[in-house]
Amino acid sequence: MEHINGSMEVICGSMFSGKTDEMIRRLRRAVIARQKVQVFKPLIDVRYSLEQVVSHAGAEFAAIPVNKSTEVFEKLDADTTVVGIDEAQFFDNGIIEVCCQLVERKLRVLVAGLDMDFRGTPFGPMPMLMAQAERVDKFQAICMVCGEPASRTQRLVNGRPAFYDDPVVIVGASEMYEARCRWHHEVPHR
Repeated sequence: MEHINGSMEVICGSMFSGKTDEMIRRLRRAVIARQKVQVFKPLIDVRYSLEQVVSHAGAEFAAIPVNKSTEVFEKLDADTTVVGIDEAQFFDNGIIEVCCQLVERKLRVLVAGLDMDFRGTPFGPMPMLMAQAERVDKFQAICMVCGEPASRTQRLVNGRPAFYDDPVVIVGASEMYEARCRWHHEVPHR
């Protein structure tokens, strides 16, 4: 089933905010509507499964791991009408053009990713994807310090906040990250 017009939807927010759960919910609805769905994820993300997108809550959806953004075109089936891109912040900046070209082909593109890195700064290609999207939904988690809505991701090293000059990309889950509100997010040596 072809879409009349292509579109891009970006689902962003901090870790543990439900981004992947929401993307999977939308993908499942597309499957129910008999649309051909394919999901791509960066090869670097092997936290739960290599060939599945898995939310922290345990929801799963089959996915194709790719090393670089242009591989999406190589692995895209001709009859696909809905494309999911998970953990978009880990892709090279070429993912922006890939998503725009998919939309020009009249595909519905669902993108999920962290809008900010652990420092609280825009993460990789996400700001441009958000600017190009027809729809942007920003999800919040719960601050692990005060229980208020959390929009930031806190990286912890041995239980303490990571320093500003630590590497930006370290793939992990609750063992090294937690959600924090603006007021409890700490980045020493900023």
